[in-house]
Amino acid sequence: MKILSPAISRLARLRLWQVQEWTENPILAQREVLQHLITAAQYTEFGRKYSFDQLFNIRQFKHTVPVHEYNDLKPYIQRMMDGEQNLLWNTPVKWFAKSSGTTSDKSKFIPVSEESLMETHYQGAKDVLTMYYKFNPESDLLTGKGLVVGGSHQVNQINDEVSFGDLSAVLLQNSPFWGHWLRTPELSIALMDEWENKIEQLAANTIPENVTSISGVPTWTLVLFKRILEITGRSCIKDVWPNLELYIHGGVSFVPYKEQFQKIIGGDINYLEMYNASEGFFAAQDNPNEEGMLLFTQHGIFYEFMPLEEYGKAFPKTIGLNKVQKGVHYAMIITTNGGLWRYIVGDTIQFTSLNPYKIKVTGRLKHYMNAFGEEVIVENADKAISIASERTSAIVNDYTAAPVYFSEQNNGAHEWLIEFDQVPADIKQFTYELDNALKNINSDYEAKRHKDIALRMPLVHSLPKGVFTQWLQHKSKLGGQHKIPRLSNERKTLEEIKSLFLTAQFQ
Repeated sequence: MKILSPAISRLARLRLWQVQEWTENPILAQREVLQHLITAAQYTEFGRKYSFDQLFNIRQFKHTVPVHEYNDLKPYIQRMMDGEQNLLWNTPVKWFAKSSGTTSDKSKFIPVSEESLMETHYQGAKDVLTMYYKFNPESDLLTGKGLVVGGSHQVNQINDEVSFGDLSAVLLQNSPFWGHWLRTPELSIALMDEWENKIEQLAANTIPENVTSISGVPTWTLVLFKRILEITGRSCIKDVWPNLELYIHGGVSFVPYKEQFQKIIGGDINYLEMYNASEGFFAAQDNPNEEGMLLFTQHGIFYEFMPLEEYGKAFPKTIGLNKVQKGVHYAMIITTNGGLWRYIVGDTIQFTSLNPYKIKVTGRLKHYMNAFGEEVIVENADKAISIASERTSAIVNDYTAAPVYFSEQNNGAHEWLIEFDQVPADIKQFTYELDNALKNINSDYEAKRHKDIALRMPLVHSLPKGVFTQWLQHKSKLGGQHKIPRLSNERKTLEEIKSLFLTAQFQ
């Protein structure tokens, strides 16, 4: 390990000039990426349908190929999962990354080609390492091991040729042999699906290691930290791993967690944000002292940006990097080396810098809760409310919900304020039905609720009739297009309603 790590760190540092090249020439890099993608896929079924052999510039590409959501590409993806090839991409696609679903599907499956593994996900990870060394030239990061804490890692076989799993499972299963030497725990533990036992195995196997970096969603990482301190009797994580120097996070906002991390770690370390999704590795923080993540422009993905007012139109307008503005909310449209063509990711972003291009994730196109990686959208919540109401003979007028973040005493939860027209006979039964319906509708929520490890039972409060109307009136938002924000990652609205109601201000 100590022999290997200096060699890898030198390679990472040598990559810096290439990172600087695409950082300083992002428009050229993007044109080259799109040309490569179109050329590679011109003889696929999709490429023949849209005459890729006749597309010679970005304008023609946008004019010819429509913007797609998941359901638009789903028929191709289903055929690919059944074993057909040369549909959306020209090389065999044997892996699919499972992520949270659409309104009609519990899960969606994103094709992961060999090119997207090597040129996008793995190259992105290498470039993160390169950028880290730039700002931390004396780092001893690779003298120890990186602890990978993910979600559910189960790999599922569809047939002899095709498999699917969470992105983290796909990446671990396909990582190069030397990658296993730099990571802990061993693959058999990392791929465990049952989280109660997995946390125990993670703790037992990683406590003796020299862990220098940790990557994973904050929720699971905190669960692991707390268990490790229980086992060791130590007061902070730095007492267990004194050489820990980096925590890599992404997927959910880190703001509510940072104070808890600093306290439980018990010493100074570096924090680095990444934007890595099932669809691709999009960006990462290159400068720890600046807001925003550097957009990866030479990693097999071509980007377009759609102003939010265009969403839902039959022919939405998009713009390229050369026309984006700072501070404006955009929906990200991607074309990838996995066969996603002008695909709406669903995230909204803002540019924090235009030279170089840096972004931050600001939310989703639709209202959602994603404080713990559960990705509950309004469609999920509406359907779950409907099912719970039907099973408890309740009638719901309106609702709002927001996360309750981790504390030292409790795990996370979703808190719901519900105004009933007809109150259920048993609010606990309504809560059970709501929770169970969400599990059946949304696979990510189901995973986070497993044995209350990350998310405990929802907290549901019944409000008297008229409370939401009075709140809207109090905010001078009664009538017109103003509505109760049903889901949010922020607790502001929920706390305002609770505060005003509990202080009898609505009387």
